[in-house]
Amino acid sequence: MKQQEKQIIQQKRQESLNPTRKQRNKCQHTLSQIGATSIETSTHHVSQLATSNIGKSNKKGILYDDRRKINKTSSNTSIQSVAVSIESKNNVSVEKSNNATDYWELNSEEAKVNSEIIQNLTKIEDNNNDHVIQADTHLTTNHESSETKLIDNDEYEHNQSLSSMERVRHHLERYHQLCESHRSVEVLRAPVICVLGHVDAGKTKTLDNLRQTHVQDHEAGGITQQIGATNVPLETIYKRTKVCRKMISREGDFVVPGLLIIDTPGHETFKNLRSRGSSLCDLAILVVDIMHGLAPQTIESIQLLTKRQTPFIIALNKIDLLYDWKSNNEENIELVIQKQSQITKNHFEKRCNDIICQFAEQYLNVALYYKNSDPNEFYSMVPISAISGDGMSSLIALIIEKCQTALTKRLTYTDELQAAVMEVKSNDSHGTTIDIILVNGFLSVGDKIIIAGQEGPIVTQIRKILIPESNQELRVTNQYQTNEKVKGARGIKILATDLEKSMAGLPLFVARQTDEIDYFKNEIETILKTTLNSIQLKEKGVYVQASTLGSLEGFLQLLKTSNIPYAGINIGPVHRKDVIRASVQLEKDVQFATILAFDVKIEKDAQEYANAIGVKIFRHDEIYRLRDMFISYQEQIKRHNQEQHRHLAIFPCKLKILPQYVFNKRDPIVCGVLVEDGCIKLGTPICVPSKDCINLGKVVSIEMNHQSLDTARKGSEVCIKIASTTSETSTMYGRHFDKDDILMSKISRESIDVLKAYFREEMKSKDWELIIELKKIFNII
Repeated sequence: MKQQEKQIIQQKRQESLNPTRKQRNKCQHTLSQIGATSIETSTHHVSQLATSNIGKSNKKGILYDDRRKINKTSSNTSIQSVAVSIESKNNVSVEKSNNATDYWELNSEEAKVNSEIIQNLTKIEDNNNDHVIQADTHLTTNHESSETKLIDNDEYEHNQSLSSMERVRHHLERYHQLCESHRSVEVLRAPVICVLGHVDAGKTKTLDNLRQTHVQDHEAGGITQQIGATNVPLETIYKRTKVCRKMISREGDFVVPGLLIIDTPGHETFKNLRSRGSSLCDLAILVVDIMHGLAPQTIESIQLLTKRQTPFIIALNKIDLLYDWKSNNEENIELVIQKQSQITKNHFEKRCNDIICQFAEQYLNVALYYKNSDPNEFYSMVPISAISGDGMSSLIALIIEKCQTALTKRLTYTDELQAAVMEVKSNDSHGTTIDIILVNGFLSVGDKIIIAGQEGPIVTQIRKILIPESNQELRVTNQYQTNEKVKGARGIKILATDLEKSMAGLPLFVARQTDEIDYFKNEIETILKTTLNSIQLKEKGVYVQASTLGSLEGFLQLLKTSNIPYAGINIGPVHRKDVIRASVQLEKDVQFATILAFDVKIEKDAQEYANAIGVKIFRHDEIYRLRDMFISYQEQIKRHNQEQHRHLAIFPCKLKILPQYVFNKRDPIVCGVLVEDGCIKLGTPICVPSKDCINLGKVVSIEMNHQSLDTARKGSEVCIKIASTTSETSTMYGRHFDKDDILMSKISRESIDVLKAYFREEMKSKDWELIIELKKIFNII
């Protein structure tokens, strides 16, 4: 009988119909975890929940809490009451079992209830992801709630078999999935708008008109040198679109909270910087000069946008330059065009048709926005004038319409951080600060951030967050508002310690957990290493320094197209160590013992050391001027070297004697010659290879039509005077050589080397071919 009872008890234990003390404790622990998540749950619902059974797994359940719970108090009360109810039930059961040998002698109905609790809780533990979604259905939708608690700390304890990096990666993947599940088309962020186009197409002027500012007046050379960000509030949008509200589907209804506009450099040298801008871009404005059409950089911008599949609107700028144009910025541009004279209309249509054809050559269909019946197939063009303001209202309205219809899914806000460092600046009032493009997520004072630095990743803490006044660029010095916390999308300025050596052009990360610091430091090192390693350096070349990674890449692109080699690169101020690295070129080529510093500071000790050892440092805030400064320096060195080595340079030539023009047969020989190949210059030594290389002397005079020349090239008939350079018996025409002999320049190994080093630009490809021929004749190795 006892044996039979033991078998029944064992069977019930296996079926979990009667929980053990260990299982009851596990049940109560799980209920307390659920209570901590502040999930509002009815008594009946909680009675369905329990922890995992002991036989399956000892893993902890992972529950996420990324939203602020409105009904936290009521839900906690509900859970506590249920917990008390279950605890009292257990106590009653224990009292009933005082006279029994074991708790397993509970009545079958109560045992069945407890078993259901355990089985249901086991399902929760084994299917954490599913129950995150189920738990989320009991939460109140609130996208700002992630600041309270992003992810339960149990995430890091989930699997101790993984390395720290793997746990962080797993944690971030889970958080990404959670943030994606909370996206809602009802909560949009400000779209990031990039302005692209050719040099001087009017990009910054267009933004100045929108903001009623004059940023371009402060630009170096009137050309945008860095990416600048402008926060455009909804009030400005509402005011500037009052004359064309009908262009917006829901007239007067603005869903987007504003615009974040990035003014990107339009010239070719900032391709990489512009690529970074486009990577953050939701919608682009491609500014095209209506009078000139598509320029090379405009085509490059088109290719960049289409490659990244970034939607864009075409702004046909400078319509005020059309013949007899009458400006009116108080009306829709469509009506303004209709009121123009017929001559002006014809001029406008001709320019538009030309631009449409140019876009067709790039395999793109475009149309004026008010004639565009299919925006999915045709890109819209908006005629504007950045000077007079014509068409600006229509442009802004079209941007809003595009964002609120075709781009709503893309513009849904997420708490997952997406931010990049635009620029590092230093001023007297704030010290060193960094300008940030915050696209998604939030940043708060006290957050621990990880950014790229000149000597490795920098880990620091946000001390202050500054937001520029509305319609003001981050690049322009102005008054800032202080915020404890900001939410994307915005352009902001961050104050923190240890920013002096920080680098722009790379992402910014926030470490919410201690383990994330090393993970994000590794991420930044990998990104920077990959970027710098992709830059191919030469053995001989200049040393280049810039303020940001994007500026550096853009400057290198300019040097490459200008055939200026670079052997070293760095980001940040010029220090003594940079001068030491550049000084290596003193032994290779003096002209390349040069540092080109774009928009960076030169330390005093670095300048003094450079002057002492002969390293030149050129600095400028305008990229083209800096390049021209080095080219001028190259020309100066080249002229100096040519003057020093001119007497050693022997240019190749092949001369045929014109017998009818032999005026003097003895020294000095004066005769007419035809330059069959190469070029003859004053001072060229002449010999006769067919007569054992007889030396005739050097050319001391060249004349054509009674005019003295310094050089005569192939095909020229000139009269030359050859004077002997030795005291030996001079040669004589008709005795030592005659009209059938070819005269050639007497080159040497040294003269060839001098030509290669200092006179390459004066040599043509045919001249080098003649050099090869003469080397064989004179047995020059």
